[in-house]
Amino acid sequence: MNKRTSLSLFFILLLLLSLLSGCGQEDIPVTVEPSESPPIMEPNKPVDEPEPVVSETEPQPDVPVQQAEPAAQSDSWYFQRNDQHQMPFVDETIKNRLNANNAFYCIENTDNRIYLTFDEGYELGYTGQILDILKANDVQAIFFITGHYIDSQPELVKRMKQEGHLVGNHTVNHPDLGIADLKTIEAELLGLDEKFALLTGTQMDKYLRPPMGLYSDASLAAVSNLGYSTVFWSMAFNDWDPNKQPGAEYSYQHVMKNIHPGAVILLHAVSQSNTEALDRIIKDVKSEGYTFSLFP
Repeated sequence: MNKRTSLSLFFILLLLLSLLSGCGQEDIPVTVEPSESPPIMEPNKPVDEPEPVVSETEPQPDVPVQQAEPAAQSDSWYFQRNDQHQMPFVDETIKNRLNANNAFYCIENTDNRIYLTFDEGYELGYTGQILDILKANDVQAIFFITGHYIDSQPELVKRMKQEGHLVGNHTVNHPDLGIADLKTIEAELLGLDEKFALLTGTQMDKYLRPPMGLYSDASLAAVSNLGYSTVFWSMAFNDWDPNKQPGAEYSYQHVMKNIHPGAVILLHAVSQSNTEALDRIIKDVKSEGYTFSLFP
């Protein structure tokens, strides 16, 4: 064997030994770092649905206007009278609240029109006489009636309408509307509407006299949204208790001292004093240049 052949055999032997020594080693895993982190998925969110895109100019569905919550406590109607035949003082903030909600307590005018109103919760036998006096003097008035009054005095209610008077809403049950919720206010006004329509075949005039003069911003707004005007007053006195009547002269003097252009006069029809003074009141108020009118 020559020297070149010996070297070749030597290199072949080294190669075989190298291959045989690597066969017993374990494979070592290689970790490859990803070029980007995988997305973080929210649980229960479909992977294949893209996020909805809302354009800033895309019209959104109408959101219903929320009705104001009932007040925790009602406000009581209040004014400061005077003997100068001028409109009673009412705070400007209260006037603004009324104006914003289709409510009023007088109607300003330059031709001495005034408005005679009667509240009718129950009957003591005077309303027929009142209607006779109004008819004899060619005067029309506004009567605010309750559910009880419709049920107990249907003929008087029909007569009011037949003789050209306005018949307004004084609610079914005479509650405090200032703290009532919307459902109650609707039931009280619309329930009386329905009773009146069934009795007379006509619609009730859209004026509400709030029971006891109690109100709130929420009740004023609710009444207005039902198509009604809330009507307070610019002249009244404690005449509603039949057992504490001041007498006809007191009723007469009260009206004559406090009358003013645009006056909304509140009288209760259960008052004997008012009934006995009414004819004289009407005649003398007319002689002072005032004209009895109906709400527009």
